Amino acid sequence: MGRVQTFDTDEVVRAVRALFWERGFEGVSVPDLETATGVGRSSLYHAFGSKRGLFDAAVRSYLEEVVRPRLRPLTLDPVDPGALPAYLHGVRTVLAEGRAPALRSGCLLLNAATSPIGRDEAVAGAVLGYRAELHTALARGVAAHLPGLPAEEAGQLATLCTASVLSAMVLARVDPAEAARTVDAALALLRARLSPGAGSRP
Repeated sequence: MGRVQTFDTDEVVRAVRALFWERGFEGVSVPDLETATGVGRSSLYHAFGSKRGLFDAAVRSYLEEVVRPRLRPLTLDPVDPGALPAYLHGVRTVLAEGRAPALRSGCLLLNAATSPIGRDEAVAGAVLGYRAELHTALARGVAAHLPGLPAEEAGQLATLCTASVLSAMVLARVDPAEAARTVDAALALLRARLSPGAGSRP
C-alpha cells in the first residue's frame, strides 16, 4: 500500500513559501522546513521530491496566489481605463504602509534572481516569465488608460512602468520609502501623458 498523506498540501506550500520569501532558497534548511510546516522530512520529500521541489511549488503558489490576483484587472477584456493607476497605487500602498510580507521580503522571484539559485536555468526562466507576464499586463493597462498614445510610445511607457515596479520590489527590502517613490515616478509619467498637449487623449 502507498503512503497516506496526512497534511494539507496547500498549507504546507504556503508555509514554505513564506520561509523562502523571507530568507531565500539558500537561507532555508530542511529542519527549518520541518519546523515551519510541522511535517517531517521524509513526508515532505515523498510529496515534493526535495527541498528544490518545495521551492518550485512555492514559486508556483507565489504566482497564482500573490502575483496574478493583483494583475487580474489588467488581464480582463476589456481592461478598465483606471486599472493601471489602481494597480500602481495598490503596489505603492503596500510598500508605504509596510504590510508584510511585501515590505519585509520584497519579491520572492526577484530575490531568487539575485541569489545563487538565480543561475539555475529553470529559476531564471521563471523570473523572466514573471517579468514578461507583468509587462504584458501593464502594457494592456497603458493601452486602456491612454488609447490615443502611439504604439511605440505606449510600449516604452509599459516598459518604464514595469521597470519601476520591479525596482520598487527590490528596494522594498532595504528602503521602503524609496521603493514607494519609485512607483510614484511611474504614476507621474501616466499623469504627464494625460496632460493637455502630451500627445494622448485630451
